[in-house]
Amino acid sequence: MEAISYKTVSASKETVNKGWVLIDAENETLGRLASKVAFILRGKNKTNFTPHVDTGDNVIIINAEKVKLTGNKLTEKEYVRHTGYPGGQRFATPKVLLTSKPTEVIRMAVSGMLPKNKLGDALRRNVYIYAGSEHPHAAQQPKEIKLNTIK
Repeated sequence: MEAISYKTVSASKETVNKGWVLIDAENETLGRLASKVAFILRGKNKTNFTPHVDTGDNVIIINAEKVKLTGNKLTEKEYVRHTGYPGGQRFATPKVLLTSKPTEVIRMAVSGMLPKNKLGDALRRNVYIYAGSEHPHAAQQPKEIKLNTIK
């Protein structure tokens, strides 16, 4: 039988081409930004995507303090954490977090969209979030992309 046979190419740690991507978060909606960043971190925008390998790019996000939330989420959404001590449950709104730690709002949103395993831990180390428009990764020559060009 003469049939055309295609081999499925599975990426490995050695064969992956990782690049650097710059995303400006100014006037971007938080959830849409986070889902597209998670898509790039995971490597799903590449043809050699393999579910168990880190095939994604390193992502630099600038202007994190200028991200927007729709509706009443700025004041009504609550982030819950626990100090570890009895009665140590703490609550914070995005409005409070954006003034004190503007990068944490994006970090938590992106982190929630990544796998909760060792691969997810490795992917979380590939995102760099900065409050201002300056970043120390100019030597990596990141290419700036617009979010509306991603699926």
